[in-house]
Amino acid sequence: MNVVAGKTIWITGASSGIGKGLALALAAHGARLVLSGRNHDALAAVAADCPGSLIEAFDATDLDALPGIVARVEAATGGIDWLVNNAGISQRSLALDTEFGVYRSLMEVDFFAPLRLTQLLLPAMVARAKDGRVGRIINNASVAGKVGSPLRTGYCAAKHALVGWSDALRAEIAQHGVQVHVLTPGFVATGIGANALTGDGSQKGAGDDPVDAGISIHEAAAQIIAGILADMPEIPVGRDGAPEMQLLMLKRQDPDRCFATMAAMAPKRPR
Repeated sequence: MNVVAGKTIWITGASSGIGKGLALALAAHGARLVLSGRNHDALAAVAADCPGSLIEAFDATDLDALPGIVARVEAATGGIDWLVNNAGISQRSLALDTEFGVYRSLMEVDFFAPLRLTQLLLPAMVARAKDGRVGRIINNASVAGKVGSPLRTGYCAAKHALVGWSDALRAEIAQHGVQVHVLTPGFVATGIGANALTGDGSQKGAGDDPVDAGISIHEAAAQIIAGILADMPEIPVGRDGAPEMQLLMLKRQDPDRCFATMAAMAPKRPR
């Protein structure tokens, strides 16, 4: 039985990376999609392979515009079944080199934006759940939302916040029939490394980055969908046995060793 067919699913950050992979896979399963991101042309390219999808381009951090956007999307679709909070930005800079504004940007994009969008959609999801239309909120965190990783202090802070909020939200709204899933991807071959913020807020740019050797966006999408359909609260996404995926278990089993591993990875800076 295809339980995805006919579901209305809103994906942010849908123009590339994991969001694009999910859009293509969910469309193949017969879902009706709302595709969001900042780049309308890039969204249109994805939508061309997702029949019947709706494009809603906007800046995720424009919180004042979100109520109107949500009202428009709900009116056009009749309601959202699944919300995939996927839009995000990473970081590649030491804390000692990072301007405060970079931290603000990371928190706005990676935490406050998904929180606010969820907050606006949640009441209608709860109301529809009473009629048996089960809603799902899927928040894309990261292994960095579970483990403190060098060069990513702001990114880790935002993703840890996203995981903590998701866990608490799940506990609160389980009684209402709305499910919350947290994704903890390791290395997935996307542009997140090239687009990561440096200490002054500029983009890192293309170059050697461990994510480039990760699994494909299609492999990631398949793992995510399988986890959602298995009702997994937390869904690890990555290559079995990969070092970054092993950190999830190491953090639980031996946090001191996990910290030592991360400290050894930190770039050395002259005092």
